[in-house]
Amino acid sequence: MDTIHINGIKAFGYLGVLKEENVLGQWFIVDLKISIDLSAAGKSDALEDTHSYVEIVQETQRLIQTEKFKLIESLADAVATHALKSDPRIQQINVKVTKPTPPIPNFSGTVAVEITRPN
Repeated sequence: MDTIHINGIKAFGYLGVLKEENVLGQWFIVDLKISIDLSAAGKSDALEDTHSYVEIVQETQRLIQTEKFKLIESLADAVATHALKSDPRIQQINVKVTKPTPPIPNFSGTVAVEITRPN
């Protein structure tokens, strides 16, 4: 299966379990792997034969910026659900959501969840 990779979708949102996360907000980074047959696009060189990167990037940013989730798992699921509904040609999507600065004392790493959903 062919794959479209979209990495580093970044947006500021107010997601989290802690009250401070919902007030102060934080950055989120999303990476996508979209399994889709790209043979028609390879032959036609036409945008309508592939999945629009612009639409999925903008929708992912909108979800981060406007929706209220407690868990990044819920955000990942919402991104996957929207993408699968928006284009029936998508056979599978892998969504990775990263919190670059999670509010964990004495921890300077990142936290991420990764989900895979079939269509």
